[in-house]
Amino acid sequence: MANNNRELGNFLRRARSQVAPEQAGLPPDSRTRRVPGLRREEVARLAGVSTDYYARLEQGRPISPSPGVVDALCRALGLDEAGRTYLHTLIGVTDAPSRRRSRSVQRLRPGLRQLIDAFDGEPVLALGRRSDVLAATRMAKALFTDFDQMPVRHRNYARWMFLSEGPRSLFIDWEDQARAAVESLRLEAGRDPDDQATNDLIAELRGKSAEFDHWWEKHRVHQRTHGSKRLHHALVGELTVEYETLIPPGDPDTTLFIYTAEPGSSSRQALDLLAMWTLTGAGRPLPGTAHEHD
Repeated sequence: MANNNRELGNFLRRARSQVAPEQAGLPPDSRTRRVPGLRREEVARLAGVSTDYYARLEQGRPISPSPGVVDALCRALGLDEAGRTYLHTLIGVTDAPSRRRSRSVQRLRPGLRQLIDAFDGEPVLALGRRSDVLAATRMAKALFTDFDQMPVRHRNYARWMFLSEGPRSLFIDWEDQARAAVESLRLEAGRDPDDQATNDLIAELRGKSAEFDHWWEKHRVHQRTHGSKRLHHALVGELTVEYETLIPPGDPDTTLFIYTAEPGSSSRQALDLLAMWTLTGAGRPLPGTAHEHD
């Protein structure tokens, strides 16, 4: 709980620093602002609480705001859906069912694996807790990398993004994709701050990647629900894929990422060409497979 209290303070300070007074609808103020964003008393006024009460929240004091107060803070800070979820989780106010806290190795249930196999001709990834890669179609392996060739403990999307050379040359928008991976991992860590495997992964990435450490210190969160990725693939050149995410009912710790391209587009043609390669080039090394940094 102490870790959550510290993270709550850091998150609130970061959030209010991102809100301009005029954006929050506050009248012009002639006082000099020593730091960007809102002052503590302004956030408190917008949320309808005392400045002392809000200050104690930022200090990580063990207090328990009501759901109404948390909602008011979310509005005052202009948080998006991911930010609102994260703040509710940090404070311990949520309507969502408790997440399973088992430390056992996560595996896909047979029905989900069969579902993924049915997407044989499309890139599909199944990510579990802390972005562990649980399964990938042959097209996902050809488009990104063959996670099955890695040691089991290394089969993690965020770890691959930061500690392998492949993603930096594969993703045209690597910084955007890498930063989103950090923000998604922070959202995941907030749900279960005592999970040792998650904390070990974060410590390793902070120790080995200055970029990860820099973005981790920003205390931003992001929920990947849909989006796009721009790639320069070694075999088929430049393409853009769109993704949608699906969380299977009864399995909130697993997310399916399904990648597609617009029919008739050059990106679709590139995917079709890559699909042909996966059938005719079986046995050859995949171009995206890369070694990690030491």
